[in-house]
Amino acid sequence: MNDTVTTPKTRTKTKVERPKLHKVILINDDFTPREFVTMVLKAEFRMTEDQAYKVMITAHKLGACVVAVFTKDVAETKATRATDAGRAKGYPLLFTTEPEE
Repeated sequence: MNDTVTTPKTRTKTKVERPKLHKVILINDDFTPREFVTMVLKAEFRMTEDQAYKVMITAHKLGACVVAVFTKDVAETKATRATDAGRAKGYPLLFTTEPEE
């Protein structure tokens, strides 16, 4: 007779963790023209005219406003590109990122 012992194979299931999300925040300043901020929001964050205006006004009234939420790499890239667009025109426009809770 056959004296082989079979043991069940154990499978390890890899859990894929969702990437941490980061907020892109527009910081208000008193020098960058509203029209320019709206233009940057439309270009970099693909907002409509109305959405961009509302975000810009919210930042103006409250001092800062969350623009969008992305994965860390995308958030940092968009914030850097938007800030650089302001710097290229000589404006102190500032976008930052921070982890979402």
